[in-house]
Amino acid sequence: MLIQSASQLLTLAGGPQRGQELGRLGIIPNGAILVEDGKIVAVGSSTELRLAYPDEPTLDADMRVVMPGFVDPHTHAIWAGDRAGEFEQRLQGISYLDILAAGGGILSTVRTSRTASLDRLTIETRSRLWSMFNFGTTTAEAKTGYGLRTAAELRMLQVLLALDREGPLELAPTFMGAHAIAPEFRERPDEYVELICSTMLPVLCEWWPQHAPFHPMPFVDVFCETGAFDLEQSRRILTRAKELGFPLKIHADEFDNLGGASLAAELGAVSADHLVKTSQADIQALARSDTVAVALPCTPFGLAESSYTPAQAILEAGGLLALATDLNPGTAWCENMQFAIALACRYLRLTPAQAIAAATINAAAAIARADRLGSIEPGKQADLLILSVSDYRHLGYRFGANLVQTVIKKGHIYPV
Repeated sequence: MLIQSASQLLTLAGGPQRGQELGRLGIIPNGAILVEDGKIVAVGSSTELRLAYPDEPTLDADMRVVMPGFVDPHTHAIWAGDRAGEFEQRLQGISYLDILAAGGGILSTVRTSRTASLDRLTIETRSRLWSMFNFGTTTAEAKTGYGLRTAAELRMLQVLLALDREGPLELAPTFMGAHAIAPEFRERPDEYVELICSTMLPVLCEWWPQHAPFHPMPFVDVFCETGAFDLEQSRRILTRAKELGFPLKIHADEFDNLGGASLAAELGAVSADHLVKTSQADIQALARSDTVAVALPCTPFGLAESSYTPAQAILEAGGLLALATDLNPGTAWCENMQFAIALACRYLRLTPAQAIAAATINAAAAIARADRLGSIEPGKQADLLILSVSDYRHLGYRFGANLVQTVIKKGHIYPV
C-alpha cells in the first residue's frame, strides 16, 4: 500500500532526541510511505514514490498530516471501578496524600480490583484501550499495581497479555507490585518490601516465560514517594529486579524530592516518571544517563496543582524528555495523548514540534522500543496516523476534539 499526498509527512527520523535537539520532525512536504507486511518499506515525496511503485494500491491522505502513532509510555490502564468520590473530596480541600493516608487513593482501587472478576477487569480495560487507540495511541505501556498480592498482580498481567494479543493497541506490560504498601502490611512496610524482593519478583521471573515466551521481560516499577516507598526501599526493590534481569522504571518526585531520579540514572532505568519536584542535581544525573525523563502533565492538571515537570531545565541539561498520560482512576483518567500534548505546550512550554517528538520517538525510547516504533523510517513498524488537519501545529493549539481521522496499526487501517 502506498500512502500518498500527505501535506506534511512527519518522519521523526534519526532516533530519540536529546536536549535542545527535541522537535526535529523531519517533515517531507507532499510525502508518501510504502507499507508492506506491516512494515515501512520506503519514505519520500509522493511524486518519487508514485514513479517508483506505479502498481501499488494507494491510500490518499488528501493533503493532511501523516505522522507516527503516539506511544504512551506511562499508564495504569488496568483497574476496576472509579474514584469519583475522591475527586469531590479534593475539590473540598482534602489533599491526595491525606486521602491515601486514610486508606483511599491507590488502596481504594486495590480493594475494588482485587475482588473484580477477570471478565470485569478485561471489559473495563478493553474499553479504555479502544478509547486510547481512537485518540491515536498505537502502543502503550500498562502497569499492574492494583493487586498488591502476588496472585492478584499476576492476574492483571494475564489480562494485559490477553488484551495485547487481541489488539489492535499494542501493550508493553509493567509489574508494579510496589505501587503502594499493601494494606495488610500498613504498619510493616519493610516486610512488604521483603515480600516483593523474595517472593513476588522471583515468582514473576518464573511465570513470565511460561505465559509470554515471545515477549521481552516486563518492566518493574516502584513508587518512590512520601507515603509509598522511601529511597532505600526503592533501591532494594529495583536492585533485586535488575539482578533477575528485569528492565527498570521509577515513579519519582511527584510530591517530594527523595532522590529517585538519581537512583534511576544510577541503576540504568529505562525511564524516571513524574519528576515534578526534581532537583537540579537529579536533572543533571538524568542528563548524563540514557534514562528518559517522562513528564505526565495530565496528573498535576487532574490534581489542580500548579507545579509541572521542569521540562525546560531537563532540555537545557541535555536530557531525554518524553510525554505520557498517566491514565489512572485517581488523578488522571485521560486516554488522550493529544490532550497531554496540549497541556505540555501550555505548562511545560514545549512547542508543538517538541511535544510531538516527546510523544512519539522519545516516548518509544521510554519503553525501550525506539528501534521499531515512534518514527517513520524503512524497516520500522507501520504504526501511523492521518490527522484531519493539514498543519501539525494544530496538535497543541487545539484541545478537546479528536484530530485523528485514521489510525494505521501494523499496516491495517482503522477509520476513527
